Amino acid sequence: MPLEGEYEPSAADWVREQVERYEATGGREANTLRDTGLPIVIVSTRGATSGKVRKLGLMRVEHEGVYAMVGSKGGAPEDPAWVSNLRAHPDQVVLQDGPEPWDGVAREITGEERAAWWERAVAAYADYADYQEKTDREIPVFLFERRT
Repeated sequence: MPLEGEYEPSAADWVREQVERYEATGGREANTLRDTGLPIVIVSTRGATSGKVRKLGLMRVEHEGVYAMVGSKGGAPEDPAWVSNLRAHPDQVVLQDGPEPWDGVAREITGEERAAWWERAVAAYADYADYQEKTDREIPVFLFERRT
């Protein structure tokens, strides 16, 4: 089920347009990171401060039906805003990988579990390794699993 409430599209034109096209076509179009050919998923979260629904495309990092969400922000010194959203509302997340969105729960991972998923993330998108080198913060990784 989609998150209920007011939707606030991204201020970035390309993000907003990609989300709209992905959703309108059930993931048949706008399903890669720009011109890389690498697959993305659409993630909807509840704003930590605003309470509004926010949507963005993230790299598709999936293993046995579980998805990783990597808060890289290109190696910037601060986390992307959606990381705060997940920390504030981990049970108000919807993921769309193809035609149908589904509800789930996100949790931030650490230690050996993070290390294993970090390897999967870098295998899916090699630039994550470079992003980690560019920043002093440990890039957060969240797992997203279906609500049971």
